[in-house]
Amino acid sequence: MSTSTPLSSSLAPRVLRNVLAPAKLNLFLHITSRRADGYHHLQSVFTMIDWFDVLHFELCEDKTIRRIDLNTPLPAEDLIVRAARLLQEASKTSRGATISIEKNIPAQAGMGGGSSDAASTLLALNQLWGLNWSVKKLLPLGLQLGADVPFFLLGRNAFAEGIGENLTPIVVPKARFLVLKPQSGLATSMIFNDPLLQRATKTVTISDFAEAVMDFGHNDLEPIAQKLCPEMNQAMDWLKSLGLRPRMTGSGSAIFARLDPDFLLPQAPQNWLIKVCSNLEIHPLNAWISLDD
Repeated sequence: MSTSTPLSSSLAPRVLRNVLAPAKLNLFLHITSRRADGYHHLQSVFTMIDWFDVLHFELCEDKTIRRIDLNTPLPAEDLIVRAARLLQEASKTSRGATISIEKNIPAQAGMGGGSSDAASTLLALNQLWGLNWSVKKLLPLGLQLGADVPFFLLGRNAFAEGIGENLTPIVVPKARFLVLKPQSGLATSMIFNDPLLQRATKTVTISDFAEAVMDFGHNDLEPIAQKLCPEMNQAMDWLKSLGLRPRMTGSGSAIFARLDPDFLLPQAPQNWLIKVCSNLEIHPLNAWISLDD
């Protein structure tokens, strides 16, 4: 990356390369109630992991926003483009950007890839356009884009409440995880709209989580996801046969399990996407995250 501190527009870089956007895991996810507007109140712990999308930014002196897909084709109006246009409009800058992305985090996995891309886009364009905005000023834009975006903007592992936007930074012990994404994906709306979804899990506290940490709680979405995506059952059975304790992350089809230090990964029996990851203490763009105005 070309710089690590906010600069004036006259000194801001013209190119930012290898800007990282990390995935996340939900160590647990409890649905506590449903709001009148259809959104759900939840409690969860988010931890970032070292599975990254990689973005590159080049300044445009006009207001053009252009995205180049380096591997996986993305929808024309994805969260990267929406984030760039939202910041452009809110800041009233006359500048634009060409944004190239190497997409590595799988879609419909529950790993927050699109939200993370949006957050890294806001942080990078804040640098590229010399805006000097604090993260407090970026957070309302992030929430407009999605409930997970504020987590990535804050850049710390967190205990989440509300619809996921009420965040309390916490320390999550360092751990290794096997993360497995079946070929099939799951749309968030399919799970949350299912009439059999349990929506009344008792609320917990951060201290409750701290007593058990990695073994705490469950994912209320898991039974519905397994019904909608039978391939998840096969993947979970395989992980259990290895002596692991798999759990669904977020609201997609990816599952994860914590690994002992000496675990050796065997060849998977299916055409699944598998990666051994470690969690992160802070966001890789933390030097760009200023809480002060």
